[in-house]
Amino acid sequence: MTQAFKITYTTLGADLEDFHREFDRAAVEVQRSFGKTWPQEIGGDSRGEGALFEDRSPGDTRVLVGRFPKGSREDYRAAFAAAKAAHAGWAGTPWRERVERIRSAAEAISSRKFRLAALLVHEAGKNRTEAMGEVEESADLLRYYAQQMEENAGFERPMGRLAENEEARSVGRPYGPFAVIAPFNFPIALPAGMAAGALLAGNTVVFKPSGDCPAIGWELWKALVDGGIPRGVVNFVTGAGGPFGEEILSNPDVAGIVFTGSKEVGMRLLKGFGRDWPKPCIVEMGGKNPAIVTAKADLEKAAEGVMRSAFGYGGQKCSACSRVYVHRDVEKAFVDRLLGKTRGIRVGHPIRREVFLGPLINEEARRRYEETTRWAAAEGEILHGGRLLGGGEFGHGYYVEPTIVAGLPKSHRLFREERFVPVLPVATVESLEEAISLANDSEYGLTAGVFSEDPAEVETFFERVEAGVTYANRKSGATTGAWPGVNSFCGWKGSGNTGRGVCGPYYVQQFVREQSRTWMR
Repeated sequence: MTQAFKITYTTLGADLEDFHREFDRAAVEVQRSFGKTWPQEIGGDSRGEGALFEDRSPGDTRVLVGRFPKGSREDYRAAFAAAKAAHAGWAGTPWRERVERIRSAAEAISSRKFRLAALLVHEAGKNRTEAMGEVEESADLLRYYAQQMEENAGFERPMGRLAENEEARSVGRPYGPFAVIAPFNFPIALPAGMAAGALLAGNTVVFKPSGDCPAIGWELWKALVDGGIPRGVVNFVTGAGGPFGEEILSNPDVAGIVFTGSKEVGMRLLKGFGRDWPKPCIVEMGGKNPAIVTAKADLEKAAEGVMRSAFGYGGQKCSACSRVYVHRDVEKAFVDRLLGKTRGIRVGHPIRREVFLGPLINEEARRRYEETTRWAAAEGEILHGGRLLGGGEFGHGYYVEPTIVAGLPKSHRLFREERFVPVLPVATVESLEEAISLANDSEYGLTAGVFSEDPAEVETFFERVEAGVTYANRKSGATTGAWPGVNSFCGWKGSGNTGRGVCGPYYVQQFVREQSRTWMR
């Protein structure tokens, strides 16, 4: 099959028949693996014994994707011991060889991308184009970070000299074993990037996926090993987050943490890690992302971009558009267009090619949606949606309606709290200045978007908005759609702690510490 283009998060449609035909074949193939017991991978051992938990599909909970071990503190301790034992050998591997192995892992992902995307549809509830976009991003993250190692010559460079017989160099050296902690919403792309950054720099990895998406996590581990990363250099463990968190905060073998998830957990890791001396703790912690629609906006672009960012993957993205500020002069026209597009969203099982919005990830998310819409109805006006969906095709999954809310006070909690559900509050503003002020009045600073055909307004937005990822007039996604090497994905304020973004040119350097070497010849 020849694919005419790569599916990304900015692809507005994937209507090629050969794409869908190949995807349908992969969907049949991947279901043959369902129901088995998947192991933890620690050192050279595959461990499938002990208590297990079930991994069920959010689109149809009758489908058992697989069973996974409830990892124990002893398992996690063994994994970090294996990573520590493997560290010297991996750190001593020439950086160019590490680059080639990561590139081989990227090829392994690309060669099985349809099967991996089909697994994502069942396990994470993504529609097929979102799923394929994530798999493509996973491979591209590995390739882009490998490129960073080359561009920086393995983070080694000559320095100046004070004497004729003196040679000085700056050398980037690894830290040791890193804990890689992944969320459910990008369960292959995010850990692929996090693990690749650590591994390229010469660190070893213990990777724990979300309990909602462990199967795709195991597939990532397999692709890395198939690409040439030794077992023990990369380890895979499963189970509850609490015991794993306790282990990484107390285990002296853990040299660093890289985490994506909630602000609550991220702050707990930041405050609890590195008690004896500072250690790298790289955290991305979510957002409450605004879109601004000015009186000079192209309303078609604005409505399409907001709809896609607010309701793509059910709002379960840290970059999702979760509040809109629209100028009063265009409010009615914008909201009418947004309602029209939202009413056209097809909700259903994401394996079907026509579906845009699949299920929420689990029952907890469904309850959170119900609570959120209850708040919206009590203090505002629900313009569309607000219902749980059940019965018929919705009878065995976590399906809800995309929801638009108006009339809430601008100080309402729905404009301030990250809810991770497809509920979008819209507020009216009098000016761009007011909109930017409201956008910045948040503990988060991840993504933000503006729609205006006035270059001066766009420049004002870029200069004044407090967010690490900013977009103007993006029809494919008002606040979403970052891609490796194109859009650095960097959280400000309560959204991140390093100022160096995923997908950006400074990511890998976070995994090395500088050593100055001076040699008198």
